[in-house]
Amino acid sequence: MTEPSARAEPATPAPAEVLLVGDPRLRQPAAAMGGRVSPEHESDIARLHATLAAFRAAHGFGRAIAAPQIGVPLRAIALELGDGPFTMVDPEITWRSAETMTLWDDCMSFPWLMVRVARHRSISVRYRTPAGATRELDRLDAATSELLQHEIDHLDGVLALDRALDREAVVARAVLERDPARFRAMVDHH
Repeated sequence: MTEPSARAEPATPAPAEVLLVGDPRLRQPAAAMGGRVSPEHESDIARLHATLAAFRAAHGFGRAIAAPQIGVPLRAIALELGDGPFTMVDPEITWRSAETMTLWDDCMSFPWLMVRVARHRSISVRYRTPAGATRELDRLDAATSELLQHEIDHLDGVLALDRALDREAVVARAVLERDPARFRAMVDHH
């Protein structure tokens, strides 16, 4: 029998439930975290990442989730863009391209819907790491730009549904998936 370690490894937190459209907490602007993430909020960040991982495993999509989507009213985003998970604290858009694009947006808070929206084709973002270091991402590609605009909207209590281009801009995901060519022709970014 092996002796137990003097220092236990931290347990991976259980994923939280993703709040669904209609929950009033999704409409509340999130509070700035300021400086380094405090010990009491480290568990919130860990739970946010656990929720993103669980959602991706269950649904096959999801690149990011904002803290308000799990009922945590803080300005934090968990991301998984292929190079491993990372966290943006207090992100702010510092530049927006004049050029815009239209796309079908989806959201973990209403995964059965797709919403046609317009977004800036490129943005620059300043944020902090959980340790408090300032980072900047300059003139991002279209896919990352639209993702971060969506997540930063969540931090401000804004949903993709609020940005729907017209009355034909909200469709069931199943309908879009049955005729993808038709819906792809309605936007300029896929």
